[in-house]
Amino acid sequence: MAQIKISLINQSSVVTDAEASKAVKALQKQVRLHFYPPWGVDADLTFVAKGKTPAAKTWWLAILDNSDEAGALGYHDITTDGLPLGKIFAKTDQQYGTSWTATASHELLEMLGDPDINLTTFVQTTNTAGILYAYEVADACEADNFGYKIDGVLVSDFVFPSWFEAFRKAGTQFDYGNHIKKPFQLLPGGYISYFDVANGGGWQQKTAEKGPSYKYAARPHVGSRRERRRTPRDQWLVSTVKH
Repeated sequence: MAQIKISLINQSSVVTDAEASKAVKALQKQVRLHFYPPWGVDADLTFVAKGKTPAAKTWWLAILDNSDEAGALGYHDITTDGLPLGKIFAKTDQQYGTSWTATASHELLEMLGDPDINLTTFVQTTNTAGILYAYEVADACEADNFGYKIDGVLVSDFVFPSWFEAFRKAGTQFDYGNHIKKPFQLLPGGYISYFDVANGGGWQQKTAEKGPSYKYAARPHVGSRRERRRTPRDQWLVSTVKH
């Protein structure tokens, strides 16, 4: 049994409990068989059907409808126990023709990789300058076409720790799907948040030169991890589950 316990809560009108339950089983396999070996982080996932309450002291992964309206759970940032909370906007995915299960995988793995949304890696360019890169494990390869299926459920590709290590050379595995060939490479449709410590511009976003980025505009959606990274910690709010 893993130390981290995560409740996947279905509160979406476009996802059935049967679909969500099937996704949880695939996500559990991804975490234990694929993510844990390179990252050393494991978790036990539990499905929470519509109208049910998640167990106390669990992290939450909530399936909601739209990223531009306050639904169940609203746009809050931590659970009632002050623990990590991830959000999937299934209806928004549906509107863009993207997979909510791949988004769920993306958010789950990033929550495990950086639960407090405060980790970075630093690439120093001079003695007074350098760039902080956000420790987000699925942004660089987030497009659905780089994902893969587990028991018929589409899940997201994700990077290995080597992606954040500038000294790594060709021949290193940088992501699970083995699409990435060098550190900090962005696949088409991918992006990464960065902070240039010398220019005072705050958190910014670098996108791949080619490929769609329609899901992640320069201004992050309210409730997203990118928005929380830009939000002072004393402005984070506690979420509650609505029935």
